[in-house]
Amino acid sequence: MVLHRELDHLLLSSFSDPPKDGLKSSGMSIEKKIEFLESLTGKVTNRRSRRWLNDRLLMELVPRLNADEIRGLFAPPPWGDEVPPSTFSMTNIEEWDRFRNIDMDKEVNIISSMENSMEKRKGHIDADKMAVLNGWHRIDCRTRDALRRSSLSELIDNYEECLRTFITASTDGDVLELQIQDPFHRLLLHGVCEFYNLASDTVTDYKCSKITKIKKKKKGSPVLPNITLSHFLKMSKEGSW
Repeated sequence: MVLHRELDHLLLSSFSDPPKDGLKSSGMSIEKKIEFLESLTGKVTNRRSRRWLNDRLLMELVPRLNADEIRGLFAPPPWGDEVPPSTFSMTNIEEWDRFRNIDMDKEVNIISSMENSMEKRKGHIDADKMAVLNGWHRIDCRTRDALRRSSLSELIDNYEECLRTFITASTDGDVLELQIQDPFHRLLLHGVCEFYNLASDTVTDYKCSKITKIKKKKKGSPVLPNITLSHFLKMSKEGSW
């Protein structure tokens, strides 16, 4: 206690004079106080006295709060700003009473109809996703990797458009023949055929040109999912699938 009184006396006697040059003098005074307190920390050994010096040093480092900052310390109300009116308090009383006093049977019917519509929509979306995933799993791993790395989205889209037309307009015995000479393009075409559950085979004719023959499988019907393969690949690359 004696040390605290002596230090208080030293601080008051050394820095009690008001600043003469405005803010600059005040800043110099604060710097001198901090230097003085730091010089004392090395001389004091008592734990309580050292703690007191640290507290005084922190008080000098913290700037004075203005009125707005002090008012913010006492938020929320009743000391801070007023609470904004809620939506229910701004609603017309008659409209709110009509909503609050709704018939219980009518309320149950509304909630059940909303739940049924949401379940139907969710089931429809899940069915489309499952159809796309089943088609994707029919493709072998090597071709799937090629489709992922491929940047020929327009070519894949053209293959799909051709195959979807063939599925809807052809009969079981019809064969679609495409002359694709590029081996990587043929690999992509076979992957698209597997996606739609079609049988495909590439042969070489007498002119040494490659012909890919596509037909419907004897077992299992071709699949036409609502989500195309090119759209699925685009969503996968964007990370939205």
